[in-house]
Amino acid sequence: MSTTPIDRRTLMRLGLSGLGGLVLVSGMPSLGSSAEGTDAALSPGAQDDFSFVQLSDVHLGFSGARVNPDSQGTLDKAVAAVNALDKRPEFVIFTGDLTHLVEDEAVRKSRMAAFMEAAGRLTAKTVRFMPGEHDASLDRGEMYQQFFGAMHYTFDVKGVHFIVLDNVSDPAAVIGQQQLDWLKADLAKLKTDARIVVFTHRPLFDLYPQWDWNTKDGQSVIDVLMPYANVTVFYGHIHQEHHHSTGHIQHHAALSLMFALPAPGSLPKKAPVPWDPASPYKGLGYRTVAASSRQGPFLPLDLPVVRA
Repeated sequence: MSTTPIDRRTLMRLGLSGLGGLVLVSGMPSLGSSAEGTDAALSPGAQDDFSFVQLSDVHLGFSGARVNPDSQGTLDKAVAAVNALDKRPEFVIFTGDLTHLVEDEAVRKSRMAAFMEAAGRLTAKTVRFMPGEHDASLDRGEMYQQFFGAMHYTFDVKGVHFIVLDNVSDPAAVIGQQQLDWLKADLAKLKTDARIVVFTHRPLFDLYPQWDWNTKDGQSVIDVLMPYANVTVFYGHIHQEHHHSTGHIQHHAALSLMFALPAPGSLPKKAPVPWDPASPYKGLGYRTVAASSRQGPFLPLDLPVVRA
């Protein structure tokens, strides 16, 4: 395990914000978006530094005053914080657990609709989604797809190839052979020095399987990615900032927008970190990522939902 060095002054210089029309997209055109893949047709002059925003583990519908007495308002605060950033991101992506698990189908549908409405208040140019197990494990993503589209897909921004993987809709917590074959075919189109970013919900490596913090066939994905020299993985699920490397591949976990979880294996049982009235919203946040199509690492900067 290794900690990725973060040049935070560079990130603060790049900043973020939002103006203009919102396009909500996932693996297919939706809500007025143009055809998938239009970002790829960029002139050489467009290959430049850019940034994007990652939000994760919203768990809309969760309630529990001991953990988050503002559970109904935290997402709105995060949307406002992203909208207030200084430079417009190329896109915003939610990396899973958009809603909190509930078996009642009517309630699940209501939560997904409420989430879509809240995400629609983001003033970013493009908003993308992927499922978490809370969204997709009960019905293998059937209802999720009705609202948000495909669960695995690719897109390109300024010469960087982005891959969204589904490691949650199968209750066995696997990618599965069909999706792995799809990934191999997609990567075969790229040069080995291509700049690649992968989004997953669960970690691909065995962070702490005792707490379900792994993907059972994640090593197969890492093996497929390993020949490519410039790969970075961003994921959620563990509700905390965490940085890890598998060889040259860097993995960065995101904070949750609803409740924090303890460090892996630090307690006998996994449970949400209690709310601290002296430090409200402690451990909750979102991420900006400074990126370049040309060289250098993708630099994550985790920011609080509400700044002190």
